[in-house]
Amino acid sequence: MGVSKTDGFSLEQNELANFAKALGHPARIAIVQEILKQESCICNDLVEKLPLSQATISQHLKALKNSGLIKGNIESPRICYCINDEVWQRAKNVVCGLMNAFTGGCCK
Repeated sequence: MGVSKTDGFSLEQNELANFAKALGHPARIAIVQEILKQESCICNDLVEKLPLSQATISQHLKALKNSGLIKGNIESPRICYCINDEVWQRAKNVVCGLMNAFTGGCCK
C-alpha cells in the first residue's frame, strides 16, 4: 500500500489542516458561531437562523462533526450539536501556536 501524502507531516500539521478544512467555509463558521451562542443547538434551529436548506446544514454539520470540533447527541427525533470541549481546546492550541510563531520582520 502506498504512503499517504499526509504521512510526511507532523501530527500537529495534520491536525491544523483538518481543523482549517472543517472551518474553511463561511456556512460552517456561521454554524459554529450559532452553537457557541447557545452552547448547544438542534439542527432545525439552524435552518431558521441561516440562509441554507436543511440538507445543506446537515452536510456542514457532518463535516464539523467528522473533524471532531462538534459532537452530536441524539435526542429523538433530533440530534443536538455542541462544541467538543477537548478537541476545541486542541484546535485553539494548534491555531494559536501557528499564529504566535510569527514574530514580525518578514518582507520589509
